[in-house]
Amino acid sequence: MQIGYARVSRGDHQDLDVQVAALAAAGCDPILREEASGGQTDRPELARAIRSLQSGDVLVVWKLDRLSRSLRDLLFTLEEVAMAGAGFRSLTEAVDTTTAAGRLMAQTLGAFAEFERAMIRERTMSGLAHARQAGRLLGRRPSLTRQQRAEIVAKAESAQGSPAQLASLFRVSRSTVQRVLRDHRNRSAIA
Repeated sequence: MQIGYARVSRGDHQDLDVQVAALAAAGCDPILREEASGGQTDRPELARAIRSLQSGDVLVVWKLDRLSRSLRDLLFTLEEVAMAGAGFRSLTEAVDTTTAAGRLMAQTLGAFAEFERAMIRERTMSGLAHARQAGRLLGRRPSLTRQQRAEIVAKAESAQGSPAQLASLFRVSRSTVQRVLRDHRNRSAIA
């Protein structure tokens, strides 16, 4: 069975007719229609199409970008299709995982995506190392100043509020106040 999937972005005033006609001409039945952004992860009709795939079925789209806007998401979707024992075909691009050449094309896309992820990670790690060497502080800005930490400790030691009350006073979470108090106790125990 060939299951068609047609998608247009919400609010773009696009029409599904061209896609539906092409999918119908290719012999797709049923054809699931969706109005949602390709970058959106919650697309119920696509999820329904993938869930309905059985071994030997083929998920068919008019163009690859109808399935996903990012290569990473496209590869994850193709993996889900393969796990169902089904194939995938795009009518306008040379991707048809029911053929040897199509599987090669999908694997090549996967190799490039993996290479791209490795390069991004490498650049990120290099940038972080350079920033550390330059003495820049990385990560989130502390939610409390050194003076506020000292005030929390002083108020807690003089019983001027519970951790929950101090958290409310300083507009932080209770766990942040507890962490400040724990750090203070640990430093006091060492000294």
